[in-house]
Amino acid sequence: MMTKDKYIGHLLIFMVNILFAINISISKSLLPIHVTPFGLTLLRMLFACVMFWLTSLFLPKEHVSKKDLALLFFCSMTGIAINQGLFIYGLTNTSPIDASIISTASPIFVMVLAAIILNEPITRMKAFGVLVGATGAIGLILASGQVASGKSNLLGNMLCMLSSFSYSIYLVIAKPITKRYSSVTIMKWMFLFSTLVIFPFTYDDLIETPAFHGTINSQYILSILYVLFFATFIPYLLIPISLKRIRPTTMSMYNYIQPLGASIIAIMVGQDTFSLVKLIAAVFVFSGVYLVTQSKSRDDIERSIA
Repeated sequence: MMTKDKYIGHLLIFMVNILFAINISISKSLLPIHVTPFGLTLLRMLFACVMFWLTSLFLPKEHVSKKDLALLFFCSMTGIAINQGLFIYGLTNTSPIDASIISTASPIFVMVLAAIILNEPITRMKAFGVLVGATGAIGLILASGQVASGKSNLLGNMLCMLSSFSYSIYLVIAKPITKRYSSVTIMKWMFLFSTLVIFPFTYDDLIETPAFHGTINSQYILSILYVLFFATFIPYLLIPISLKRIRPTTMSMYNYIQPLGASIIAIMVGQDTFSLVKLIAAVFVFSGVYLVTQSKSRDDIERSIA
């Protein structure tokens, strides 16, 4: 039976991935003509850093130990800097469809890492759920009417794979620290560290962003504001809150909601068409998430033994 705490965790991570799904279409309208990929990446980090530090001024102050600061630095590298940097660079060297399919490996990485680091069991139901969800997500990507442009590239594919693996590491290692500090405290340090690391390498890209030169177009400014607030600040505020309540593997399974949400949005705005294949793929996605949700955790197994 799902507790209220877990229900909140599921609801929050579902919301996060819906916001990310909407961001796919918006980012496509911006990149790379109006905003450079690395310029947008730095802008997101700077904005989130400022917002989280400002928000922390209105909340009770939390002292973070040096040991946990070191862990938060590692989280910032795996969960933000390396993850986003490698993905953006990889995307410029391969096709979007390849990058999307590669990202479906994340729950597999998380499941294995959680077993090694957190001693979470890999049950048959969990493994089968990950497989079913991945099948549905890949089916949605392949059935999309928006044919990917660009050629597949081994370097680009490897970078996207490393990006997915990096984020998987973050989901697993960040689980314990979410129980010690608030979401705002965690994120203000993570975004500060990641911003300081990538700033020297992406500063020129931000300065040369086309959207900030010449005539200001309100449509592009609103799109950028969505990316900054609803696709960066809000989701990263909710992710640690959700991670505190549900398992990393379950959280990663919700990544499969992104291609589903993006497909639904594309159909609604006339960029794609509905098909039976998409319906079947959607059923696979939700079935996979449900199976992983219902699989036994380490605590469940220990309670049943006791």
